Amino acid sequence: MKEKKIVSAPRMKAIALLLRKKKKTLVAVSGAFDILHYGHVRFLQTAKKQGDSLLVFLNSDSSVRAYKGKGRPINKARDRAEMLEALSVVDYIVIFSEKDPRKILSLIRPHIFYQGSDWGKNCIERETVESYGGEIRVFPRIKKISTTALLKHTKHL
Repeated sequence: MKEKKIVSAPRMKAIALLLRKKKKTLVAVSGAFDILHYGHVRFLQTAKKQGDSLLVFLNSDSSVRAYKGKGRPINKARDRAEMLEALSVVDYIVIFSEKDPRKILSLIRPHIFYQGSDWGKNCIERETVESYGGEIRVFPRIKKISTTALLKHTKHL
């Protein structure tokens, strides 16, 4: 039976410690992944290539609402997690409720925190990641694709 990818934060902390013991590199990304599109898929594929295991910190519904505003997310956290779980490049998913992932990053301590160029290396997570010896890597943004752009386009149909 295949191990479930959606795990609790305490379970993921134990998994991360085990990966460290085995000298495996844990890469983490963070986001809402509300309406999954090819930009997300390319981002996740590239993130996975940065190490051995890929962890997605998925914003909870209240967390998405806090930074995206009323009417978001479109899809509930459980549904977003199941879509991510279906992707072979994703190894683990932890749903978190804070507005940003700094708290969960300091708990899990992935080797690499990979994110889009819209946030860059000077992101708010930088101090947290560097405090435990982690590294931030940046994925160049794919032009003309974003969940917000897709939502704007569908309003004009």
